Amino acid sequence: MSSLSLLSLLIWLPILAAFGILALGPQRAGMARLFALASSIISLVLSIPLWMNFDKTTSAMQFVEKINWIPTLNINYHLGVDGIAMPLIVLTTFITVLTILSAWKVIQKNVHQFMAAFLMLESMMIGVFCAQDAMLFYIFFEAMLIPMFLIIGIWGGPNRVYATIKFFIYTFFGSVFMLIALIYLYMKGGTFNIAEMAAIPLSLTEQIWLFFAFFLAFAVKIPMFPVHTWLPDAHVEAPTGGSVILAAIMLKIGGYGFLRFSLPITPDASSELGWLVITLSLIAIVYIGLIAMVQKDMKKLIAYSSISHMGFVTLGIFIAFMLIAKGGDTHMALEGAMAQMVSHGFISAALFLCVGVLYDRMHTRMIRDYGGVINTMPLFGAFFVFFAMSNAGLPGTSGFVGEFMVILSAFQADFWFAFLAAMTLIFGAAYSLWMVKRVVFGEVKSEAVSQLTDITKRETFILAVLAIAVLALGLYPEPLIDVMRVSVSHLIELISISKV
Repeated sequence: MSSLSLLSLLIWLPILAAFGILALGPQRAGMARLFALASSIISLVLSIPLWMNFDKTTSAMQFVEKINWIPTLNINYHLGVDGIAMPLIVLTTFITVLTILSAWKVIQKNVHQFMAAFLMLESMMIGVFCAQDAMLFYIFFEAMLIPMFLIIGIWGGPNRVYATIKFFIYTFFGSVFMLIALIYLYMKGGTFNIAEMAAIPLSLTEQIWLFFAFFLAFAVKIPMFPVHTWLPDAHVEAPTGGSVILAAIMLKIGGYGFLRFSLPITPDASSELGWLVITLSLIAIVYIGLIAMVQKDMKKLIAYSSISHMGFVTLGIFIAFMLIAKGGDTHMALEGAMAQMVSHGFISAALFLCVGVLYDRMHTRMIRDYGGVINTMPLFGAFFVFFAMSNAGLPGTSGFVGEFMVILSAFQADFWFAFLAAMTLIFGAAYSLWMVKRVVFGEVKSEAVSQLTDITKRETFILAVLAIAVLALGLYPEPLIDVMRVSVSHLIELISISKV
């Protein structure tokens, strides 16, 4: 297979499979499930050569494909990956397989449409990470809202309509400003090529306006404080698979956007306004961590935990400018932010799947309805405790790696940044262990809990695969960091040079 077609295959194969599944109709639910699983496994297999054949010695885009698309506007179908995008594509294909497996028996209504929506969502997310043309990036960025809107709106909980509309308005509102910024850059430089946009000379005033336009789009997507309120509602109402893909992949697109657009295109504005993003990141880490502690719904607790943990991503990205000025380890800050994105993809997926396992059996997510689950579901209890400890940043798990790297980098930038960021180790342990104590341990208080059955082979496989991933990244993160090192070095070179 030529590298010319690899990224296109990854994007378009799931879409073709989705149309094939829709053609099966509602009567062939079993066939739809098998077809969706086969397609997602093929996508995962196709993404392996990305990793195996990736040249770690160059920062240049690899597996490049470029076709003239709209010549009059200089818009190209331009794909490529570097060390920042490639791990996120592999994460997407990996999580999609597990998500489809998790929905195997849970989704009974319109199975063919559910599976088709998931495959289309996978395509759009891979497209976002591959796109090297800003307009192509924008199209994928917006298009992925549609299948997610349908997944929450059709298969979600009782308040799903409210949650979907809030999700759509927030994310669409932010991305409109990004479109304005992209059009302005095109008018200024005559190109939609993202790499060429980074070379367009801009005054500080222009950069500040563009920075805020990009910031609104990506801050909502992560989501950052104070534009985070759509996420808990979306998570609570989404089906388990929707929550998994939302937390594990979609939130990462915000962090990726900062690395791909905000930093290289507006380096001076990013440096000048870094204090704002750092402040909002620290508020997210501390304040949202405290909010997570008082949640009564397990899904809401994990949703707020996600916002708190994603604060480390934006903190790591924007303290880079302070570290450049002080001669600190800028690599560690940016690599820590990336490691945190991948790690959070594994851990958040696992925690939402664990809540889904309980919800499928008891049809409640309220912590008070449980207690003593370990007595009837010992294997599940072991997994749940392990993932909760990973979420709290236990050394040896992936949850520790990214956070520790960002805290160390923050310490070089400012002691108080590190002090406030390190509070998550206390708050994370508090809300994670408090949930585990009330749900898993203690005596069986209700008749419903005493009737629970332990996880099936399918559920065990899904959780075991994620547990291996969390341990592998926690014990030996070097392969991931090694892949992104040269691309991060190139990014640091770009943001070190002032455009003013």
